[in-house]
Amino acid sequence: MVPRYSRPAMTAIWSPTNRYRIWFEIEALACEAMAEYGDVPKEAAAIIRERGDAAMAAFSDADLARIDEIEAETRHDVIAFLTWLAEKIGPESRFVHLGMTSSDVLDTCLSVQLVQASDLLLQDLDAVLKSLRDQAFKHKDTVTIGRSHGIHAEPTSFGLKIAGHYAEFKRNRARLLAARREIAVCAISGAVGTYAHVDPRVESYVADKLGLYAEDVSTQVIPRDRHAAFFCALAVIASGIERLATEVRHLQRSEVREAEEFFHPGQKGSSAMPHKRNPVLSENLTGLARLIRSHVIPALENVALWHERDISHSSVERNIGPDATIGLDFALMRLAGMMEKLVVYPDRMVANLESLGGVVHSGEVLLALARAGISREDAYRIVQRNAMATWTKLGEPDGRTFRENLEQDPEVVGKIDAKILDDAMDSARHLSAVNAVYDKVFGRHDAR
Repeated sequence: MVPRYSRPAMTAIWSPTNRYRIWFEIEALACEAMAEYGDVPKEAAAIIRERGDAAMAAFSDADLARIDEIEAETRHDVIAFLTWLAEKIGPESRFVHLGMTSSDVLDTCLSVQLVQASDLLLQDLDAVLKSLRDQAFKHKDTVTIGRSHGIHAEPTSFGLKIAGHYAEFKRNRARLLAARREIAVCAISGAVGTYAHVDPRVESYVADKLGLYAEDVSTQVIPRDRHAAFFCALAVIASGIERLATEVRHLQRSEVREAEEFFHPGQKGSSAMPHKRNPVLSENLTGLARLIRSHVIPALENVALWHERDISHSSVERNIGPDATIGLDFALMRLAGMMEKLVVYPDRMVANLESLGGVVHSGEVLLALARAGISREDAYRIVQRNAMATWTKLGEPDGRTFRENLEQDPEVVGKIDAKILDDAMDSARHLSAVNAVYDKVFGRHDAR
């Protein structure tokens, strides 16, 4: 991911330095386990740990260059690292990587990195959830118009709209937790995964020390359905980001203007039109969401590997691992900041709600007429006729409100009194069940 859309903590997870530190930790833990079970001298394991820790603590650009130099000759990244490590450790290095294969290191390392990335993303999701919760409660009783197909429907609560996104991101957090659990696996099973040269207890030991679980059957690699599920979870989260970003973009449109991104002092919206206040953050989030979702197909195609192992997945994961997690990390924190500072215009919401002369209350009027004894079919015809008469004359000198048209309709006169029409056209009635929804989303104690 380009630096513009990268944050240091997530980027560091995918740095060569972090990768090599994890590689060494896997190798050192395996040596310690083998020493525990009598396959490696305990003195050798202690020296490997001591000298290896010192080498990793002092790891520098010169060490990176040395590993690259070795790899240029060996054409094998793990062997290059092991050769460099042997230079640091000395004769005891002959016990490093004993009975193991490259995938034991590479796949277990990737699991550790994805777990580390997940933990940061979970923190990001918590920030998003807090910003949404704050806005949901702030605007719990803020009346706005609901829209379906982009057309005015019935009144709703702006807080309720936000609560829906909160509920979605709460589900997304649960999805990420599940994906984290599924990817948190270790494989130290040797060539083709038979444990022919390494005791299965070594795998269990390393897994426990790294906070992972031992893979059930690793062949020679960890099965890639786990990784596919992980990247699918990231894609679903990205889609939730885009859904909310799209809502903000629509609300900020000039003819709507019900909410907008915070416009910083000194910020410029257009190089040519000084009046512009563009939804640049939500548009940026829409683009990032598309990018994150694009990694799903390669991840799914990685599942089908040849026999016990091939490396067709490797080049894919070297790209999508960093890009998807770094991109999502940036997007989530941008979303949290955007929603925390979202500027809301309740008066504009009321003006838009009333801009169609009251026709948005047609559904409740329909029910009122039905309760008054008019058949539903006739009531629908009456209401639609008066709504269309209102709609088509909006802004014209001879135009009347929906209420005025109803009160002059001979099929309505005498059938329903003014108090019932008042109640039917009261926007507040649409908020009567908001507490019940908040109870479900936030919990009864928090919602009241």
